[in-house]
Amino acid sequence: MTLPSAHDVALSAERRSAARLLLAHPLVTSDGPHADLFPLVRRHADWLGKRFQQVLGYRLLVDSSYARLFKAGLGAGAGHQFVRSTGTPFSPHTYACLALALSVLVTAPEQMLLSQLVADVRAAAADADVELEETGRAAGKRTLVAALRQLVEWGVLIETHGHVGAITAEGGGEALITVDRELARVVVAGPLAQSRDGADLVRRAADPGFGGPRTYVRRMLVETPVVHLDELTDPERDWLRTRQRREAQAFVELLGLETEIRAEGVALVDPEEELTDLRFPGTGTVAQAALLLVERLVERLRPPDPGHPATGGFLVVGVAVPDGLVDEVLADLVAEYGERSNWQRGYLEDPHALREAALDLLARMRLLAPAGPQRAEGEGLPEGYAEELPEGRQVTNVGEARPRGGDWVLLAAAARYATRVTMPTTSSVRKDAHTQQELPL
Repeated sequence: MTLPSAHDVALSAERRSAARLLLAHPLVTSDGPHADLFPLVRRHADWLGKRFQQVLGYRLLVDSSYARLFKAGLGAGAGHQFVRSTGTPFSPHTYACLALALSVLVTAPEQMLLSQLVADVRAAAADADVELEETGRAAGKRTLVAALRQLVEWGVLIETHGHVGAITAEGGGEALITVDRELARVVVAGPLAQSRDGADLVRRAADPGFGGPRTYVRRMLVETPVVHLDELTDPERDWLRTRQRREAQAFVELLGLETEIRAEGVALVDPEEELTDLRFPGTGTVAQAALLLVERLVERLRPPDPGHPATGGFLVVGVAVPDGLVDEVLADLVAEYGERSNWQRGYLEDPHALREAALDLLARMRLLAPAGPQRAEGEGLPEGYAEELPEGRQVTNVGEARPRGGDWVLLAAAARYATRVTMPTTSSVRKDAHTQQELPL
């Protein structure tokens, strides 16, 4: 066997670095925060474009000043969540302001006053019959500023003189902004011209097209923390189970991701912990509460060992969370850790807000999920996507893998965060809530 040359090793490393950059930051500019790696993207643009198209069905556009990887999405409820500088998630009004601003900027002059942009956004809202928060009030101004700051971060807007935050100044503020119309045109990745409304845009964007199950499963693996088997249709599940070892090598070569395979599903793991917009375990009140919550739910709800489907056992992807248990556990956690761990006062005074934030984080990490129909049952499939298994093929039965009752389901991947008690040589006992555990629950 011929060993790769030093040139081949360096070439692979360059391509992998560029691919990882684009996956984590689908819009990269020559003068933005990742300008040092932009030359790598341009140097390997042809190879990257072919590989992203072949593996994930993503289109790559590389220009002299920017590179845009058009990700296709995974359907409703699976989008990337934008947050304000305070960490507060964007509200529907913030997203509306962002979309309206983009619609204005694609035909805007190269430079314009901030006040004119605000007036144009208001006019666009009126033309589209979109109701916005009153932009003349403080809350409405902050919402618009959050949207404009996102555009500044992307490089669509450049604060030439002053800042977009001047909108919130008492008596009104002004600024001169420069507009990159080309970037404004490539921000939206979905097929706008073909879509009837927002929901249709999300559905069409998630359609894997000719790639079918192969492309959709690869996107799921790359874009989500873990893929549980009952989240896949029969053809998708068949494709994954028959090719998962081969795919593991492909993901190592392209993105440096390692594949973890379990009976309940598959996850791609990044040893360098770069390719994620979620940090878990993490810092802050919500992350700490969510980690402690999922740990205690696993302790209480872990089922007896069901065995492995291949040896006559049955598959357990999730267990039902009894009504009221989340509130009970969180109340205990607040009493035990709230004051002494200096949790945010707002969450201590509003248990409902803490509950919603913790559940949202765990759901995005695919450790908990709202109860309801799954993709295996036809939920959320694009039109005309349903495919039959090849004749004579059988796949793992997932019909009873997840309970149907209750509001929430604790998923198998949550067992990674269960407490493990170890007995060292001394008489002390150590509890480690961060230790990875074997699946299943």
